[in-house]
Amino acid sequence: MKLQNIRTGTRVAVGFGLILFALIALTIVGITRVNKINASLTTINDINSVKETYAIAFRGSVHNRAIALRDVVLVPPGEFPSVLSRIKELNEAYQEAAGPLDKMVAARSAAYHDEQPALTAIKADEARTLPLMADVIARQQAGDTAGAQRVLLEQARPAFVDWLNAIDRFIDLEEQLNRVQAHAAREVGRTFQVLMLVLTTLAISIGGVIAYWITHDITRALGGEPGQVKHLADAIRSGDLLQAVRVRRGDSDSILATMERMRNALHEVVESVREHADGVSTTSIQISQGNADLSRRTESQAASLQQTSASMDQLTGTVKQNSDSAKQASAVATAAEEIATRGSQTVQSVVETMDGISASSERMAEIISVIESIAFQTNILALNAAVEAARAGEEGRGFAVVASEVRSLAQRAATAAKEIKALIDESVQRVQAGSFRVRDAGATMAEILQSVRQVNEIMAEIASASEEQSIGIEQVGQTIVQMDEATQQNAALVEQASAATRSLEEQALALRSAVGAFRIRGSLPTERH
Repeated sequence: MKLQNIRTGTRVAVGFGLILFALIALTIVGITRVNKINASLTTINDINSVKETYAIAFRGSVHNRAIALRDVVLVPPGEFPSVLSRIKELNEAYQEAAGPLDKMVAARSAAYHDEQPALTAIKADEARTLPLMADVIARQQAGDTAGAQRVLLEQARPAFVDWLNAIDRFIDLEEQLNRVQAHAAREVGRTFQVLMLVLTTLAISIGGVIAYWITHDITRALGGEPGQVKHLADAIRSGDLLQAVRVRRGDSDSILATMERMRNALHEVVESVREHADGVSTTSIQISQGNADLSRRTESQAASLQQTSASMDQLTGTVKQNSDSAKQASAVATAAEEIATRGSQTVQSVVETMDGISASSERMAEIISVIESIAFQTNILALNAAVEAARAGEEGRGFAVVASEVRSLAQRAATAAKEIKALIDESVQRVQAGSFRVRDAGATMAEILQSVRQVNEIMAEIASASEEQSIGIEQVGQTIVQMDEATQQNAALVEQASAATRSLEEQALALRSAVGAFRIRGSLPTERH
């Protein structure tokens, strides 16, 4: 399939599809890279930093226990129990950090091989140091201060140093792992930036090529700019067939070239129609002259009709009776108009009353909303009072009971206010519905009043017309005889009009044949005689 044969819609769809594909690819790559960066940040913040925090807690506990163990052999006997209590607290804090750290290291031992040996070294130093601490404490409790000092300086002190060094190595290891993860995240961000630039440049390039391709093909299919096509179409639509356009050499299939050929064909058809229209105009003049003569004879006939009133006496009496009946009907319509006016005023008063009820209901709804707000605030105050009473203990028990009762009353008031508000809302809706119906009734009464007024006016016009008919009918009978003579004279004119009509029909057939070159929706084939 040639590219020129592809439909414009398909080209646009393919072009936008490629651009969307590039955007989707860019989005997928971006999501993948961001996920990698997020994984690195998660490892740094949620795993390595947490383990480092536990290790720092280790170091603090070990350091403080070393100081406390020194105090064991230095403080007076009266302070000895407090030092032992301090050592126990530090040991418990150490164990609280040791449990989670063991689980985290064990869960990621496959990914980080150096953590487990470092943690094992810490545990080994712990196992070596704790018995020495117990020995120092036991000697001091037994009164062997010299022996306790010797064990402290010669054995326990180096053990504490090794223990702290092992913990520091673990902390350094976690910091090194964080640096590795941060470097990896920065590297992913850098490559993602380069990839974003490449994919964005590629998408812009593809979009530019596709836009040029589609624009070029559309311009070629139009045969020019869209403004030229619109200008020619507007000229043809307005009947101006002299607006010629320049078509490119060799262009025979474009829309502009086709419209130019259509303009030329329309120009020829219009010229043919104009020639035949001239013939129709000449024939029409002949018919007009005959009709003018017929019109004069008809006027003479109308003047004779004014003399026929003598033979229309019976019809005149009937018309007078109709005039009297019309006057009575006009009086009845006037009374109905007054009744309709009073009904319209009554309905308007009802509308104003319904509006007042609706406004009062809305005001009551606002008051109920205020009551709900007060009940809610009272409930909050009662709740706060209950909390303060609970804090006061036995002294605030009675106040708590009162606060509970106040809170219960506030909740009941809020519930009642909601029920009242629901009833008022329902009442407002019903009042509004009634107001709408009353307004509709008012509009209907206004229409009835307008109709009654129109009937009254019509009946008055009928009465007036009946009187005029009574006068005119008296003159009708005088002209009936003269109408027969005028009709005989008109027959000759009708023959002349028939001849002119046949000539006009022939011209009309030629005109239809010329216009038949156009095929439009709803047109019928040209009849031939």
